[in-house]
Amino acid sequence: MKQLIECVPNFSEGRDHAIIKQLTDVIESVQGIRLLNVDPGYATNRTVVTFVGEPAMVVEAAFRAIQRASEIIDMCHHKGEHPRFGATDVCPFVPVSDISMEETVKYARILAKRVGEELEIPVYCYEFAAFEEKRRSLANCRAGEYEGLAEKLQSSDWQPDFGPAKFNERSGALQSGQEISSLPIMLI
Repeated sequence: MKQLIECVPNFSEGRDHAIIKQLTDVIESVQGIRLLNVDPGYATNRTVVTFVGEPAMVVEAAFRAIQRASEIIDMCHHKGEHPRFGATDVCPFVPVSDISMEETVKYARILAKRVGEELEIPVYCYEFAAFEEKRRSLANCRAGEYEGLAEKLQSSDWQPDFGPAKFNERSGALQSGQEISSLPIMLI
């Protein structure tokens, strides 16, 4: 059996279908990735994308999408009803097949480290990928949202797990984590 991870990035764009298409195109550009769902929300101005693949391919597809989102989504102008932290707000990994929770966490952290170093976007690890208890809660990590991020980054208690502790006005911050899927998925 192949190891499979599901990735469910949430992008802070739910209205402009051309931008959403650019994000899904870059995800699908990674060989072996299967796009399962794209769910844009106009009121929330947020799109939830679901894709699946082998771990290294999922990390690559997620990285490319986060990079593209940082280029084409400007958080300075973002408005929406859903709490948000960055151009790519969250990027959870979910174990699907022949992979443990601990292994999935390692891949979430590989992605987080790469985003922090290469894209210079602050990254907070949450849920099972959290390095400390207070960061297990996504709501706790997201408190203050994008508008409070500059102040949060100045606090010694809220230094990012990866990336610079400086406000990235355009991209905000990313929350990378590992979650348990609440719904089973079927691969056809």
